[in-house]
Amino acid sequence: MSDTLEAAPETPPETLGEIPREPTQDGPRVRLYLVDGSGFIFRAFHALPPLTRKSDGLPVGAVSGFCNMLWKLLVDMKAEAEAPTHLAVVFDHSERTFRNELYAAYKAHRPPPPEDLVPQFPLVREATRAFGVPCLELPGYEADDLIAAYACKVRDLGGEVVIVSSDKDLMQLVGPKVSMLDTMKNLRIGHDQVVEKFGVPPEKVVDVQALCGDSVDNVPGAPGIGVKTASALILEYGDLDTLLSRAHEIKQEKRRQTLIDFADQIRLSRELVKLDCDTPLPSPIDELAVRDPESEALAQFLEKMEFRTIARRVEAHLRGEAPAATPAPEVKPPEPPKHAPIDIEAYQCVRDLATLEAWIARAHEAGRIAFDTETDALSSSSARLCGVSLAIAPGEACYIPVGHEHAGGEGLEFETREDLAQIPCEEVLARLKPLLEDPSVLKVAQNGKYDLAVLSRYGIEVAPIDDTMLISFVLEGGLHKSHGMDELSKRLLDHEPISFKTVAGAGKAQKSFKHVALSEATCYAAEDADVTLRLYEHLRPRLSREGLLTVYETLERPMPKVLVEMELAGVKVDPDRLRELSNDFSVRMAELEAKAHELAGRPFNLGSPKQIGEVLFKEMGLGSGRFTATGQLSTDASLLEDLALQGHELPRTLLDWRQLSKLKGTYTDNLVAAIDPATGRVHTSFSLAAATTGRLASSDPNLQNIPIRTEEGRKIRRCFIAEPGNVLISADYSQIELRLLAHIGDIAQLKAAFAEGLDIHASTASEMFGVPVEGMPAETRRRAKAINFGIVYGISAFGLSNQLGIPREEAGAYIKTYFERFPGIRTYMDRQMQQVRSQAFVTTIFGRKVHIPAARGKSQAERSFADRAAINAPIQGAAADIMRRAMIRMPGALTAAGLSARMLLQVHDELVFEAPESEAEAVIAVAKQVMARAAEPAASISVPLVVEARAATNWDDAH
Repeated sequence: MSDTLEAAPETPPETLGEIPREPTQDGPRVRLYLVDGSGFIFRAFHALPPLTRKSDGLPVGAVSGFCNMLWKLLVDMKAEAEAPTHLAVVFDHSERTFRNELYAAYKAHRPPPPEDLVPQFPLVREATRAFGVPCLELPGYEADDLIAAYACKVRDLGGEVVIVSSDKDLMQLVGPKVSMLDTMKNLRIGHDQVVEKFGVPPEKVVDVQALCGDSVDNVPGAPGIGVKTASALILEYGDLDTLLSRAHEIKQEKRRQTLIDFADQIRLSRELVKLDCDTPLPSPIDELAVRDPESEALAQFLEKMEFRTIARRVEAHLRGEAPAATPAPEVKPPEPPKHAPIDIEAYQCVRDLATLEAWIARAHEAGRIAFDTETDALSSSSARLCGVSLAIAPGEACYIPVGHEHAGGEGLEFETREDLAQIPCEEVLARLKPLLEDPSVLKVAQNGKYDLAVLSRYGIEVAPIDDTMLISFVLEGGLHKSHGMDELSKRLLDHEPISFKTVAGAGKAQKSFKHVALSEATCYAAEDADVTLRLYEHLRPRLSREGLLTVYETLERPMPKVLVEMELAGVKVDPDRLRELSNDFSVRMAELEAKAHELAGRPFNLGSPKQIGEVLFKEMGLGSGRFTATGQLSTDASLLEDLALQGHELPRTLLDWRQLSKLKGTYTDNLVAAIDPATGRVHTSFSLAAATTGRLASSDPNLQNIPIRTEEGRKIRRCFIAEPGNVLISADYSQIELRLLAHIGDIAQLKAAFAEGLDIHASTASEMFGVPVEGMPAETRRRAKAINFGIVYGISAFGLSNQLGIPREEAGAYIKTYFERFPGIRTYMDRQMQQVRSQAFVTTIFGRKVHIPAARGKSQAERSFADRAAINAPIQGAAADIMRRAMIRMPGALTAAGLSARMLLQVHDELVFEAPESEAEAVIAVAKQVMARAAEPAASISVPLVVEARAATNWDDAH
């Protein structure tokens, strides 16, 4: 590959076109503008709110923005004293180029383009030609290489080149005859601007980029070296080759060793970032001469796209009615919508059919509404509907009560209270059903899963639906603890909504919503819908601008419907067996309590941290202890584990007692109480906007934290059973996070082991300790397994020594050996830590953004936490995203196969189904196929995703 700034060889005139070697008296005969088409497209897509063509709903927002940007450039450049003589827009032809042959993982981590953008790519090329501008692209090459080839050749023949882009990768081309133009900032980029950006002149930019690498394009570079350090090294040693040959002279040990150890990787990175001036030219340069667009063809294109505003502007300009330099509107993020202050007194209580019909008609006309349901309980599987609120526009909302009654059951005729006359529930729902199911009317909700579940039980399947909670979670997951409506309203609208306590009271005096007076209920409920609609108008446009629309549309938006079906299905438990277990746990707890009293030499309350602290530290002298923030001696599990590992019997007894106490209180007692009398099943609630990595959470009751490695936990799982004639099926990803580490970190040894179906822990142990897999001691494999799983979570020598019961020095030596045998893991970890420190977020292979604000924390503890999170989040997040994709596809796949199986639970990397015994084998086949291929086509995982599945009459046996 030629050097970027090396003079290009002579090229025959039939390829280059006729270009004079010398400039004329008036300047160069060729002044070529090269537009970075991809940069224009993505800027337009992310800077503008979503836009669809009215005639067929085709997304055209990026095309519209691109047309405005291109037209502004065409108008502005003609007004310049040094107007271009030649012009072209350059595009990437495909994702795979010659660089993938050099390095298979090049750009491997880039998420696919947003789904709304994909159909706009060919339209943008059509737009370019409609404006009379040549469209350049070449299979196997990136647009940047085409730009480099044209720039180098025109420059070497005496012409001038202006690259219309702000892309840092193109700054290596800047020189006396080549400059860049950032049209968004109206900024010329020359020698000085490149030095300001990279700390070196343009001819040394490639060397700096080779050292730094590029996390976006997955160029590895030198771990731990950033732009500042790289530029200083290149300025000191002159160039990259000299630096690498003299790396042994560098005083800083870590930097010296990095350059020596990763020299080949750095050289490879230089080849990846260096642009190829010898790229073949798809069109002769003389064919790029500037020409006016054919007005009729351009008008037809703009009419087809329904771009009436720009069509009028173009027509006026071509007729000479507009000044030559009249700019098109700037493409910039729109300001958040400004609405009138919220006036709760303006809301309407709908209590007759005529008024209801009027609101429904307005809703159909609006084409988009916000809605909310009010119920008499928190459980969506059993709550009764009290009313529905609608918002047609900001400030225009109503509440339709259907289930309010006087406290004490006096009935609606009780006249000493407000008149409670309401439209019967059946009549309201019969009229709302067509609206809520109308595919042409978008419904917006906050935590819509609850509303979908409630209305589903009344025979209404709400669709289509957008969810402001999930949109906020996609945009700002990790930045805020909550994405609830009240918090979003305070944060985005500067408005504090009416609290439930205000209308229903608090504590023991709190009443059910069905007993709230209609005037108060209207203010509360209608405000919910109004605020939801206002939040939507703030949040939804950001998805496109911030490149997260695909994440929302593919990973979040379909999930509520899936989870509603699971929650309403519930799971059957055996109450008699649970009661037996509860009794067994009580007996064993009593035995452990007696043993603890004997070891302590006196009775004390095993549930009292204060009394435990006094016994352990003051009376028995087991260390000095540490104190909590309230000044009390800490007796948390980690401290007790430390003491138990030192051989003290009482701490181990306390841990065993606590484990049984937790299992009894959380599961064996609670699960019996949680059985719904109507269905005879337990109905958990899954939370979507819970963990920042996208993992689901389960509550009321929590079915995700039942221990599986202890005999007691397995006994509880045996209480989860299938209905007669059915079986439970557990389908579980095998070691998915390790597989994703191998893929994301590009760890050759791990990828090979997974591809060959080897025992990954034994294979790791063999790599680390030089022990053959055949006949390997179980303890050796166990140690490798502990490191394999712990390393992703940033396990320390201290943590590993505790886990394996070995000296800290030995654990530290294991970790050191691990990184020596698997250097790619250290490279991955360093890359992630560098990324989070620079931008305070990381992304998964599917584009989910995980914010880690602790990276900007003031304390070392916060920053250390951020480093660990940055390493783990892309892996755990990708696993969660894959699970979501599998769950979204599963119902359709089961139905298509003619199966009646139901998906009941999602627990970490596992899905649990219930199916007739006769369907078991077929369900297992479908589940394994869907789960194994869940990443496709959005991401091509370089290791196989293996799914293990089994059927049995209870959950433990199925697992």
